[in-house]
Amino acid sequence: MAEVARLGEELPVEELLEALAADGAAVFSAPPGSGKTTLVPPAILGAAWLAGQRMIILEPRRLAARLAARRLAGNLGCRLGEEVGFAVRFESAVSEKTRILVATYGVMLRMLQDDPELSGCGLVVFDEFHERPLEADLALALCLDTKNSLRPDLRLLVMSATLDCAGIAAFLGCRAQSGGTRPHPVEKVYLPPPGPVADFHAYHFGRTVGQTAAAVFRAAKESAGDIL
Repeated sequence: MAEVARLGEELPVEELLEALAADGAAVFSAPPGSGKTTLVPPAILGAAWLAGQRMIILEPRRLAARLAARRLAGNLGCRLGEEVGFAVRFESAVSEKTRILVATYGVMLRMLQDDPELSGCGLVVFDEFHERPLEADLALALCLDTKNSLRPDLRLLVMSATLDCAGIAAFLGCRAQSGGTRPHPVEKVYLPPPGPVADFHAYHFGRTVGQTAAAVFRAAKESAGDIL
């Protein structure tokens, strides 16, 4: 927990709170692993404008949603499904106590269909927004429409490590913030394919899998530490 607190101090939380309070939206960019997903939401939870309401954090994939929820619950010292919950296709852990709900973009679209006002929600966080699946763009457009027409008090926060912050901020009419540091060194290594470069006009799934497996085995043999 001491490490979590130290990392949290390196994030521009006060600036984000000020932007969300003043503009109703914010865009935030920080390096991978700096704590965007797991440290920023708990820091915002105590904002006066969020009192008595829930925040929803959107992730592009089910696995990411589950893992983020578990990490948030661990950081806050609660059981999953209590103060922190998650909702993905075919699975959920949520209760009346839940203040932070981590969900996929697909689940969010269903929420908006069932309740366009997003009753009881004070903040929607669009995490890993650089991936830009169709569901993410649609969810942002619908949430912005809800904010403009039904819920002017609804806040929107877009976060990513590799996002065109200025463009999204201009679209939302808000400020773009950046900050945070990478807690662990990351080395990028390019491993050329073991054979001829694939012809992308004649994509072959089996060949791609084989080349990926060969690259992983080589990286594991020639390097120490974790591999992504």
